[in-house]
Amino acid sequence: MTMTTPLIADTPLAETAAALRSGRLDLFEYLDALFARMDVVEPKVRAFVEEPDRKARVLADARALLDAYPEPGQRPPLFGVPIGVKDIFHAAGLPTRAGSNLPPEALTGEEAAVLRMFKAAGALVMGKTVTTEFAYFEPGPTRNPHNLAHTPGGSSSGSAAAVAAGEVPLAIGTQTIGSVIRPAAFCGIVGYKPSYNRIDPDGLIFFSPSADHVGLFTQDVAGMRLAAAQVCAAWDTFAEPVRKPVFGIPVGPYLEQASEEGLAAFKTQADRLREAGYDVREVPMFQNIAEINRIHRQLIAAEFAQQHARWFETYRDLYRPRTAALILEGREVPDEVVEEARDLQKLLREEVVHIMDVHDIDLWIAPAAPGPAPEGLNSTGDPIMNLPWTFLGLPAVTVPAGTVANGLPLGLQMVGAWMMDEEMLAWAEPVQALFKS
Repeated sequence: MTMTTPLIADTPLAETAAALRSGRLDLFEYLDALFARMDVVEPKVRAFVEEPDRKARVLADARALLDAYPEPGQRPPLFGVPIGVKDIFHAAGLPTRAGSNLPPEALTGEEAAVLRMFKAAGALVMGKTVTTEFAYFEPGPTRNPHNLAHTPGGSSSGSAAAVAAGEVPLAIGTQTIGSVIRPAAFCGIVGYKPSYNRIDPDGLIFFSPSADHVGLFTQDVAGMRLAAAQVCAAWDTFAEPVRKPVFGIPVGPYLEQASEEGLAAFKTQADRLREAGYDVREVPMFQNIAEINRIHRQLIAAEFAQQHARWFETYRDLYRPRTAALILEGREVPDEVVEEARDLQKLLREEVVHIMDVHDIDLWIAPAAPGPAPEGLNSTGDPIMNLPWTFLGLPAVTVPAGTVANGLPLGLQMVGAWMMDEEMLAWAEPVQALFKS
């Protein structure tokens, strides 16, 4: 039986943005409706960091925006669109806590580049969204709006849950292993991790500079394409592939990391694509996945320890156990291992893109997570199905693609070639429509 919940609501970004720009949707009526929804949803879902004067701040920003753009024809693409901002990004006028117990005054910094770009496009900051502690595995209070007894995923838990629950149509997150694609899949929405550094990470409290990606959450791919165009470097708005993509399934030990339930669902997804006329090819890949997993963990642990060296020295007792353990682990990783890992990132990326060329693969497909969102809030789920793509820096997107027996959503992860983000998202749009039908 498919479970329905009043905690899920439609907030399509592209349609909403068009209506706000044209004036067909009054900005203040829209915001009032969103705040009314937050009053009902937020005590249960807990996607946002608490902010005492949120409504007054947002309405003041909205008034200033309307005064700046009174004429609909002059309004920027995201005029009046409220966004959620993962609380590891600095935002002017809002404290940064990064899901931690450290004092906010220790974590100050210049406003994030991605946020400046979204503001320039007309977006309003609805607030900071909950993150796991410093974007690692110690969870925050956020719950999955599809079922409050299940995790929304992490570390971008609040951003994913806020979009799924209809509190905002767009939110910003990050991915160092699987922190965009996994929570998006768990929450039944679209998550996009661009090619490495395609979105400027400046103003982020880094986890691992060699692996961190700024990512986005929306409810559909049309909205994601609109959002990406505002913040991705050198975005080509005219990229419209004229043919269906060829999909590749990376068979072997990587794929076998998914659960039995997840693999069964993925087979159904692949069959559905074939029935719809897509060419789906199986290609042996990542035979050395255990080694890639190990190297990625060493790299991010070492860089995490470097990022936190000063804070950990001062505030060690304020770190939660799993986060502190990663810092201690990272301190033991030799510098030469880190350099080798960075070199391997580039070599493996070139190798995978070469395999795509040889087999005429346009997009890889794989489960977005080992299975649906696990029960309980002590774990955010396993990011293992996202790890190699993040290590390589390749663009990835997940779209909602069915549910399991208990009604929780599943995602289909699609991965494109290096810097082919535009084509990947264009191809993903009809795939989302296919699984929605």
